[in-house]
Amino acid sequence: MQTANRELIDLENRFWQSLVDEDTDTAISLLAEPALMVSSHGAMSFDHAGYRKMAEKSPMVVKSFALSDVNVVQPSADTAILTYRVKQAFGTRGKADDVTQEMTDSSVWTRDGGNWRCVMHTETPVARH
Repeated sequence: MQTANRELIDLENRFWQSLVDEDTDTAISLLAEPALMVSSHGAMSFDHAGYRKMAEKSPMVVKSFALSDVNVVQPSADTAILTYRVKQAFGTRGKADDVTQEMTDSSVWTRDGGNWRCVMHTETPVARH
């Protein structure tokens, strides 16, 4: 695997781990400003302050995750797109009411001043057959 691909996959995992650890500062350090997200809640744009408010005030938190089938495409030296499946458990902050979901996600990373930042993330539930 190319070094750039490994670095990007490590950054994606680091972001997910920051969610589990409720480490908002690490998450913000990995986000572009503004950043975009598309999920079942719709499309949204947020700056770092807006992300902090979402992350720290939301009653729901990610409890665990596992990424698989990761693909990396780098259409230019400073842009990368990751697609993958994620099995995630989430629940109410401070409670043992975890729910597990499988999702298909994508993230777009851009390099600015030598540092990669996530500028867009999407998530779609995996269809159950």
